[in-house]
Amino acid sequence: MKKRDHNILARRKRKLKKRLARRRWREQSEPMFKRANRVYEMAERTKGVKCGGIGAMATMVEGLGLPDRINQWVKVLKRHLPYHESDHVLNMVYNIFSGGTCLEDIELGRNDENYMDALSAEVIPDPTTAGDFLRRFDSEEKLLLLMEAINETRLAVWRKQDESFRATAVIDVDGTIAPTLGECKQGMDMSYKGVWGYAPLIVSLANTREELYMVNRPGNCVSHAGAVEWIDRAITLAKRAFQEVWVRGDTDFSLTAHFDRWDDDGVGFVFGMDAMPNLVEIAERLVPHAWKRLRRKAKYEVKTEPRERPENVKEKIVRERGYENKRLLCEDVAEFNYRPGKCTKTYRVVVVRKNISVERGDNVLFPEVRYFFYITNDHTRTAAEIVIFANGRCDQENGIEQLKNGVRALRMPTGDLLSNWAYMIIAALAWNLKSWFGLLMRDKAMGMRVVRMEFPRFLHTFMELPCQIVRTGGRLVYRLLSYNNHSKAFLQTFDLLRATSFT
Repeated sequence: MKKRDHNILARRKRKLKKRLARRRWREQSEPMFKRANRVYEMAERTKGVKCGGIGAMATMVEGLGLPDRINQWVKVLKRHLPYHESDHVLNMVYNIFSGGTCLEDIELGRNDENYMDALSAEVIPDPTTAGDFLRRFDSEEKLLLLMEAINETRLAVWRKQDESFRATAVIDVDGTIAPTLGECKQGMDMSYKGVWGYAPLIVSLANTREELYMVNRPGNCVSHAGAVEWIDRAITLAKRAFQEVWVRGDTDFSLTAHFDRWDDDGVGFVFGMDAMPNLVEIAERLVPHAWKRLRRKAKYEVKTEPRERPENVKEKIVRERGYENKRLLCEDVAEFNYRPGKCTKTYRVVVVRKNISVERGDNVLFPEVRYFFYITNDHTRTAAEIVIFANGRCDQENGIEQLKNGVRALRMPTGDLLSNWAYMIIAALAWNLKSWFGLLMRDKAMGMRVVRMEFPRFLHTFMELPCQIVRTGGRLVYRLLSYNNHSKAFLQTFDLLRATSFT
């Protein structure tokens, strides 16, 4: 950052702080939103874009060598007239960063001269051409090459992190349902919930919420269908940058036939297990002193004084209307050794016993006990720590929610399974780029907040920055026209991205 930029930022920060400072207001005769004599007129020479932050994202993409890697690895176009593979991929990614929610929104950027100037593009593909590009992914091999090109770039970001970051990788795996209202989409099917659509498999890195592999499948697939291949690929990828690798999943991914192989390979795992009758019988036979009370950490630390808990309106209505209400009284945890039928080794099973009171109105009907089992090859953590670690997998649901409603990667905009899979990968790249942007920030605390930030908020904070676009002296200048609390961090990150070599 130039000294001039520092001075402008400091001046704007002081001005904003003064404007927002608490003061004793007098009674106001008019509302705060006042009438004004507003007019619109076209600028003759000045050019601008609403998504000025996209320049920093393009700089990061180019610095990481992602366009070159896509063009080298992904071969779906016979001739480049005029677009390359990277042009199509980045066109869809930048459409998302500029606020687009579907392929049709690409037309807005295509008809905005300033937007194309900001990306140094003479012209960009239209929505129809983008759809045609997606349909050229007619084999799994081409889709795998696209994912591996992205993952090879991801390694460059990981290797720029400090030793503490690269100590342990936690891989989460889960399936979800991507519904569609279409009736002619090849590969769609009805899920167990009666929803028509697809059933993507998602393998992600819990440390940063990055999506490592995404696999599109028909809607009637069970969660774990074909999961082993992609878990193995994620393990191989993580081992190239991290010292230790862990895999987590719910009961559907407790694939006992592969436990011995993963354990021999030095991979840690924690999976849920179904409460099968034999496991429940073992848990019920445990001696009383084997059980210990499970204490969970508070969701947040109270920094001032604890507030009085508000009345639980939902529970009050349930009680008043005499609905059946199940209330958790306490949780206990214990452990035992167990060898699954498909394993030659014995593993550690941690069991949680939930003591539940079943009530109707103010009357207690009967107590209920439920058991939850977790199997692991970890013998260092306590039983309680294993439970907390396993429950941390639930955060992947937040990432999947962002893919669905933040990035809108699971919209299934085209007509067949493979082309929709391609869009899923490309749109998820926007989500991954957000994480990489946070990981490469100089302020690591701020960077991790960006990594965990919801996608719409990231767009509002770092992408939707009104900028004047000026070409001068062989440079493409983005002149920021607004200020927010993160402007300094944004400019510092941009300067760092320009100066960093990823080769």
